[in-house]
This record gives sequence, C-alpha cells and structure tokens, in this order.
Amino acid sequence: MGVFAFKLPDIGEGVVEGEVVEWMVAVGDSVKEDDPILSVMTDKATVEIPSPTDGVVKSIEGEPGSILAVGQVCIEFDIDGDGNAVAEPETKVEEEVPAVVEETPEPVVEDEPEPAPEPAPAPKPTPVVVAAPGARPLASPAVRQRARESGIDLASVAGSGPAGRITHSDLDSWKSAGSPVAAAGPSRSAKTGTTEIPVIGLRRKIAESMTASYSTIPHFSYFEEVDVTELESLRVHLNSTRAEGQPKLTYLPFIMQALVKALGENPVCNALYDDEKGVVTRHDAIHLGIATQTDRGLYVPVVKHVEAQDVWTSAGEMQRVSQAARDGTAGLDELTGSTFTITSLGRMGGLGATPIINKPEVGILGVHNAVDTPVVRDGQIVIRRMMRLSSSWDHRVVDGWDGAVLVQRLKSLLEHPATIFM
Repeated sequence: MGVFAFKLPDIGEGVVEGEVVEWMVAVGDSVKEDDPILSVMTDKATVEIPSPTDGVVKSIEGEPGSILAVGQVCIEFDIDGDGNAVAEPETKVEEEVPAVVEETPEPVVEDEPEPAPEPAPAPKPTPVVVAAPGARPLASPAVRQRARESGIDLASVAGSGPAGRITHSDLDSWKSAGSPVAAAGPSRSAKTGTTEIPVIGLRRKIAESMTASYSTIPHFSYFEEVDVTELESLRVHLNSTRAEGQPKLTYLPFIMQALVKALGENPVCNALYDDEKGVVTRHDAIHLGIATQTDRGLYVPVVKHVEAQDVWTSAGEMQRVSQAARDGTAGLDELTGSTFTITSLGRMGGLGATPIINKPEVGILGVHNAVDTPVVRDGQIVIRRMMRLSSSWDHRVVDGWDGAVLVQRLKSLLEHPATIFM
C-alpha cells in the first residue's frame, strides 16, 4: 500500500487559486479513477475535478469556502502500489532491558474460567443520508438532470452514495416508493428553527459581482411595451415549416437579431467601460450574454458573433450554451467575453424590473413574457400580443437619450419583424 497525494491542478487561463465549493467524497470513501471528487470555483467558472486514481480517501484539505492554491495538496488516497507521497519514517522504539530483580514466588491461584467470547458486531447497513433543510443535495449533473425531467425534488431523496450523494438507484427507489407525503396532507406546527447557509462558490461570486456593479455604476432604467403580434405569426409559421434538425424558435433569437441592428446603429451601447483606466471600448462584434438560471445559481453563457448568424444559428447557439451552463459543462470561453446581456424572465412575466448591469458592460435588456392584451387601435379596442421590455444603462457613459433611442429602435424592429432581415 502507498499514499497518493493529489495537488490542485492548473485549470488554465492564468488561474492561481480556487475556492472549494463542494467535496463529493469523504474520508474512507472508495473511489475510481475519473470519479468526480471536488468542485472548485475560480474567477471564471466552476470546475469539477475528477479523481486521478483508484483508491480510498485518506484525507482532504479545505472545507467549502476555503481557498486552495494551484499546486497545493488537496486530497490523499491510500492506493495499491508505492504511491507518490513520502511516508513518515517510523520511530524506532529501543527495546528496554529488563532490570534484574529478585523473583518472589507468586501465590497459587485456582484457574478461573475464561470469559465467553463477545459476539461479533452486526454488519453496519449502508448509511442513507437526507440533505439538511436549506442544504444543497449532493448529486452528479446527470442525476440532477434526470430528477428535473422526472419532477423529483432532490431534497426529499435519501442518498446512499459517498457522503450522502444521491445516485440513479436512489431515484429509482424514491419513484418506486412514491412521495413520502401522507394522503391526509402534512401536519402543521409552529416552526422556530433557523438554517445558516454559507455564501460561498458561485453565490459569493454573484454577490461580489452585483455589489461591485450596483455600487460603482449609476444605473438608469427605461421601460417599453412592444406589440409582437406580427412577430408571433412569423414565429409560429417558421416553427411549423422548419427543416429537420433546426431548433424551435422562441422570441429570443429574433430579439438577438434585432439587437444586431440596434446596437450596430448605436455603438455607444455595445461597449465595455474600464472605470479604473477611464476608457470605453466600443465593439464591432456583437457577443450576447444570455442570463441562465441553473440549480447552482445564475450563469451568463455567451453567444459569440451574433452579427454573423441568422435566426436559426442564433437559436441553436443560445440553446447550446444555455444547456451547457445548466449541465455544468460550459467552458471558460463560453462564459466570458460578452459585450451586452439579455436577461429573460420568461414565463415569470411581471410588469417591469430593474436589471443590474453585467459589469464592465454598459447596458442590459430584460425581456418579459408576451400576453394577449386589450389595446386601443384606431379608436377600437382590439386584442394584441404585447411584450414588456426593461433596460438598464450605465449613466456615466450612456446618456438617457441613447438608451431610449436603442430601445425604440428595437421596438420598431420587433413590431415590423420583416425589417429585422432587410
């Protein structure tokens, strides 16, 4: 047997340290090579690190929230073979030379019956762990996806894997047993407990980013209502006639294509502001961040070079990077480099919002759901499909007039969708 010491690997992109988000293993667990063992948050992304070897976990370094340097030993395994860690030298104990003493005859004592051997302890059952209230259950991305598709709340599933990790067999057991809620409904009682949840990993990064954005950027917001009745007709028609393999179109790919025109005509809005250097960099390329909610928090994957895409390509790329963010497979290149961000509340709707700018960008567009609404047209009350837009702008470099001009141009393009493609 030997000890294999595993150091935090070089994740790339100049990363020199990472924050421990979650250990997927505990001391004493048996692991196989390539099993996920550790989730680490860097300045750019969350990275899941696999085991480099087969073995049994001997020790781990760093609780969730701790910072580990690249090259620092983060976990040790007991393995077959020599390993790569130098074992501590054994301390030799010198044999004591017994002192010569005068022997005294011991009194004769009758033999006592030997005590009966203790029964062997019963084998311990495999521990089953249910996540504490407010804690995030341990599960692999594949298990999480299956649970989402099956409508299963992982917080109610008992995990039998290492450290209470939920496996596919646990989902099968849960489904065969059914929901644990009694038919008569849950009993009600006063609650006095509290749960402390450390703000670490992605949640800490989100908190820091939002604080830096809101405390340093003087936001101003602008709202508008858009008649998307004609756009809805075009969307339905294109979806009904799309070729095999083409993605189903939502409103967002049309908004992305409309933004290509609107931002191209208003380059002050497609820019990054380095407030430390006092430099605004306007971009010809349109790299759109798509705010995406995941079970690990909010990510903003990026669709690059939307100006070089058609509506079908934009839809496919948006779906691809958003799904990668949800699955935890998005790379650093897919999570960085945006020049403008879209955040969609989708089915949540709402009358308005004040989205916070994704610093160092200078603007963000919030998209609400489209609903059939009675409106006045030519003195008559008619039903039209209406969508609300909310936008926020960095007032240090974008004047109110410029932000309003862009939103009004976007409104015109969406209300006359043929002009998006002319």
